[in-house]
Amino acid sequence: MPLKSCESLPLMLIHSKKQYDKFLENESSSDVNFKEKQGTLKYPKSVGFIIGNEFCERFNYYGMRTILVLYLTDKLKYGEDQATVLFHVFTSLVYVFPLIGAVLADSWLGRFKTIWYLSVVYTFGAVVIALGAVPPINLPVKEATVIGLLLIATGTGGIKPCVSAFGGDQFKIPEQAKQLATFFSLFYFAINAGSLISTTITPILRADVHCFGDKDCFSLAFSVPAVLMVLSLIIFIAGKRLYVIKPPSGNMILGVSQCVSQAIRGRFREGKKTPSIHWLDYAEGKCSRKLIEDTKSLLKILVLYLPLPVFWALFDQQGSRWTFQATRMVGDVGGFTIKPDQMQVINPLLILGFIPLFNYVVYPILSVVGIRRPLQKLTLGGLLAAAAFLMSAFVEFKLEAMDPKIPGPQEAQLRIYNGMPCNYDFMTTVPFKGNFSVPSMGVFEDKDLIVANSMAYNYSASSKDAIKCPPLTGEFNLNPGKAMSYFVGNNKVREFEDSPGKPKSGESALRVLLNVPKEEDRSFVIRGSDLSMNINKTQTDMLHIPAGFYTLTVDGNEVTSLMCHIGGVTVITVEGSQVSGYNTSSYTLVESNSLHIMWQLPQYFVMTAAEVMFSVTGLEFSFTQAPASMKSVLQACWLLTVAIGNILVVIIAKLKFFDSQAQEFILFAAFMVADMLIFIVLAMRFKYVDQTDDSDFEEDPGHKNRSNNLESQGPRNEIGHSNRAFESDK
Repeated sequence: MPLKSCESLPLMLIHSKKQYDKFLENESSSDVNFKEKQGTLKYPKSVGFIIGNEFCERFNYYGMRTILVLYLTDKLKYGEDQATVLFHVFTSLVYVFPLIGAVLADSWLGRFKTIWYLSVVYTFGAVVIALGAVPPINLPVKEATVIGLLLIATGTGGIKPCVSAFGGDQFKIPEQAKQLATFFSLFYFAINAGSLISTTITPILRADVHCFGDKDCFSLAFSVPAVLMVLSLIIFIAGKRLYVIKPPSGNMILGVSQCVSQAIRGRFREGKKTPSIHWLDYAEGKCSRKLIEDTKSLLKILVLYLPLPVFWALFDQQGSRWTFQATRMVGDVGGFTIKPDQMQVINPLLILGFIPLFNYVVYPILSVVGIRRPLQKLTLGGLLAAAAFLMSAFVEFKLEAMDPKIPGPQEAQLRIYNGMPCNYDFMTTVPFKGNFSVPSMGVFEDKDLIVANSMAYNYSASSKDAIKCPPLTGEFNLNPGKAMSYFVGNNKVREFEDSPGKPKSGESALRVLLNVPKEEDRSFVIRGSDLSMNINKTQTDMLHIPAGFYTLTVDGNEVTSLMCHIGGVTVITVEGSQVSGYNTSSYTLVESNSLHIMWQLPQYFVMTAAEVMFSVTGLEFSFTQAPASMKSVLQACWLLTVAIGNILVVIIAKLKFFDSQAQEFILFAAFMVADMLIFIVLAMRFKYVDQTDDSDFEEDPGHKNRSNNLESQGPRNEIGHSNRAFESDK
């Protein structure tokens, strides 16, 4: 769960407390009734609706996002690379749309209408995804999912800059400054509660509930968050009569854009005639001197932002690549099984402990060794992210050593399952194979056939008992990159494509091959603790099932039983009849997972530490170094670095430099180290400035204008500087 967005709890949480104290000192001397006014104002009732709205909205967003990559691979049949691309394109859009939302709210619609209109779009997107996941409705699932994700990105991104600021609008500043701080503590709690609960619950709904004949229930896992989003919309509009609704106040993003464009035009027009020290000075006459100087200060900080996207490229892979990694691991802890997508809950849980730990223990220790400045801490955070990815690469190497062999682009695999009561001798034209035997109820396999093109190879098979097992002839159709299998049963050979890879979502897989008389009216059923699946006599499909103990029954009578472990693929062969009885054999096509999911804990631990040092410190640095008028622009630019970081993941996933995921993790770690070296060079050239003495207080001595200043800048947050306190996207 990212702590990165800084989009919700606005500038009033991060501005200097020294400035606020100075204001109160001036105010108390000029207004003797100030404290009396503080005591007479009641806590706004409208705040309850805003906090309830935020809880439900965060529940929806993180509930949907947690299970998204598994839905894309398991149900929509995207490959892991394609699912990674879709996930990060979606995440990137989530952090682009705040720019649009901020402009809409501050320049045209105001915060209330922007939240309302975009929440309707958001809700519609959540409902579309949920309906698309319900099989009986029969929507075009891929199209519905893409449209739903686009609508959700538009909605959640657009309301990011508005919700907490709208909550701040409900208070009268400075009289209710303490009540405002309480509101943001509650708002922070709602964000964490919504995301933590949904990240824990939705994987359970996905994996442990069975619906519409499936072994899982993505329908329910998406529908519950969608219902919460509908409830969020209802709660928000229910409080309308209580809200303080302020008109649009103008957007500094547009002001900065105008200043830059005017400067560029002026330089082209007057550059040779009238040289200037700084290129932004060419905007003078079109823009105020203060806007020009503030824009200069902004650009100095934005230069430091250039390397930041690489960090987010690593950080956001917790929801994609690291989740896929967890699907190949064992999640049993005592009597509880950790789902692969539930590992994402570790991040916010660690954050709650890391914030005070870093403030009171880690940072004092770092100060002793000379790491005191924000940019030094930020650099250390980036290097920790690289270390986390090296750890994930180490885990990936261990997993790859245990992974089953998958045929390469010029390789093929051949398997023959003999379900007949006789041994068969095969003669084939497959290169370097010649003659081989397959025992009764046994398996022949070759995982290393060299096949450059699709080819058909003749075979003939015979047994010593031609009456029970007649001669067979046919073709083996071998294709590059494919694992082709053949089942000998009912005096013929059935062809199907095998699945030698791990099941995608941390489950088990089972294939049942039946050689029984067609004329017998018998019901073959696979039964588990909470799952029952009928087996067709000619079926060769792979059944993806939850790990657990299963029995194969014929008309309710047990034929065989087996334990299916996470990540394992088993093939059961059944031969016989009601009269002679049934013989069974089992073959392990893919070994079950053996590396425990807790091996991921160190990489999550280090990445969360990196997040605290990089994200929280980076935000605090940015807002303390920027002029007050530029803080909202910096907010938008910080979000933009997150969007760009996710695009970097998309590009690398598309280029696919390596076949090994471990090598790709090392590539990201190397990028992060190189990126931080560049950042160090930029940081060495940066000169810190003191923004605690804001000239606006002196420029505008009037009581009303001073109050407005405080409303936009306000007291520093006192909940540990967690970046989650600055945002609604955690």
